[in-house]
Amino acid sequence: MSPITKKLLPLASLGLGLSLVLVGCGDDGGDDPSAVQTAPNGDVFNDADVEFATGMIPHHAQALEMVDQTVGRELSPDVQALAAQIREAQAPEVEQMSDWLTAWEEPVPETSLDHSNAEGHGHEGDGMEDMGDMPGMMSAEEMDELEAASDADFERLFLEMMIDHHQGAVEMAETEQAEGEYADAVALAEAIEKSQTAEIETMEQLLGS
Repeated sequence: MSPITKKLLPLASLGLGLSLVLVGCGDDGGDDPSAVQTAPNGDVFNDADVEFATGMIPHHAQALEMVDQTVGRELSPDVQALAAQIREAQAPEVEQMSDWLTAWEEPVPETSLDHSNAEGHGHEGDGMEDMGDMPGMMSAEEMDELEAASDADFERLFLEMMIDHHQGAVEMAETEQAEGEYADAVALAEAIEKSQTAEIETMEQLLGS
């Protein structure tokens, strides 16, 4: 072996070692849910943002379904005003979050608001079968109970269920604020926490609790 070859071998070994280290570093964090992604439209987001929108869409949809059940009932003006307030806030938010997921090339979850589910009876076929573990979500049986309630019982049941539902939304919004990356999603989470916390206080007052 020539003197030159002897000198080059250690350098080659060093270069190989550095390459292996760099490859190893490139693999680290590949499955990190907080890792940012860039959508085709330039949005910068992470898995927490996707989970927030994917979960909050059906969560809002169920609240809107509960609000729909107030139509045509003899309820107090305060409860009617609350139902209108929830509808005016949450319906546009569902559209906003759906647009985000579409831009991020993520699936938009089916909900009870979809036309494909509009002809279903009861609350079994509303695309929410896998949402049972989501904070504040009502079961199909609870939704049926609300729908079947007399006007005299409906108002109390509606307020109690909506308080639980809002508390779940606040929990989800707090998670997004702590873990989300997309600025608009974090801002929406802040708005949801603020507005729904205020509505919880209003509903508790209406219940006299």
